[in-house]
Amino acid sequence: MFAKDVKADEAKAAGADIVGADELAETVSKGTIEFDRCVATPDMMSVVGKLGKILGPRGLMPNPNLGTVTNDVAEAVKAVKGGQVAFRVEKAGLVHAGIGKASFSEDALTENALAFIGAINKAKPTGAKGIFMQRVTLSSTMGAGIRVDVADLSSANTDLKD
Repeated sequence: MFAKDVKADEAKAAGADIVGADELAETVSKGTIEFDRCVATPDMMSVVGKLGKILGPRGLMPNPNLGTVTNDVAEAVKAVKGGQVAFRVEKAGLVHAGIGKASFSEDALTENALAFIGAINKAKPTGAKGIFMQRVTLSSTMGAGIRVDVADLSSANTDLKD
């Protein structure tokens, strides 16, 4: 959490693991990144912006569209700690997102996958016609993809039906 003064205290109270301002930026600029998600207050973006070449390629750069640049520090920390997943859609309609780690149980991975697919279906534009989700493929970070039958997913979770 990039914050200072009162907002830094709020972030610590909300449960943020690492909170700082200029000293945290200096640590990150030296290459030490000990976090998976990065949140900042708007007044800290001038400091965080200088770290764009370091945070950007790792997907850690705070972005107001993703809710990681906000004055509501406590809510942002709770969302990140609660497992909030941000995903973006490519121009071709591809969606990439992590649903878990190798240490997760099979049930946890299944639950996360179904929740993610449900979120994608809920984000379907009202004007979209036809089959919205045509293919689903799961893979590890550097592994081969395994195609999943979309019909099986729909029958596994009634919230996924079009």
